[in-house]
Amino acid sequence: MGVVVGLGGRSRDGEGEPRVNDPSTWLTSNRRLLPAEGDALDVACGSGRNAVWLAEQGFRTLAVDRNDVALDTLAQEATQRGLSIRTQLVDLENGEPFFTPDTFDLIVVVHYLHRPLFPSLVSALRPGGVLVYETFTRAQAARGKPTNPAFLLEPGELRTLVRPLEILASREGDFEGKMIASVVALRR
Repeated sequence: MGVVVGLGGRSRDGEGEPRVNDPSTWLTSNRRLLPAEGDALDVACGSGRNAVWLAEQGFRTLAVDRNDVALDTLAQEATQRGLSIRTQLVDLENGEPFFTPDTFDLIVVVHYLHRPLFPSLVSALRPGGVLVYETFTRAQAARGKPTNPAFLLEPGELRTLVRPLEILASREGDFEGKMIASVVALRR
């Protein structure tokens, strides 16, 4: 078991473990630490489970990923449900990040790690903006994927990567059957 600062979470129906398409429990359980509204970015959004939740909370959401099929599906769902989600096809690991400074009130990154991206993420937050970040630690390799060290955090590394942001909540260890590190961090 790991060390926790912050709150736990449950599936949307309030029962048991989270389902595959539910938003990150780290994200939803820390809603009180997020801005009330504004512009949100879901980085490496995949199926868009977090982007949908953000839009349901009233955020104008940009969801970026390199999977055009997933983005098309997300865009169709957003349109059908009347959600404020824009999608953008981006390969975050090739070339310069597209983020411009002081653009987002909230940035969410779940189960994705590309260390060179951190300075751009921090810069893309507006003053008062919040970064919610959660991904796998090196200990996850013993449980299965991912196993590539490039995609796994060292112990305590996430807290260092988000500097100079102020950490509002953090945890590291075994959560929901995964070895992960998580932070909610504020740009002053």
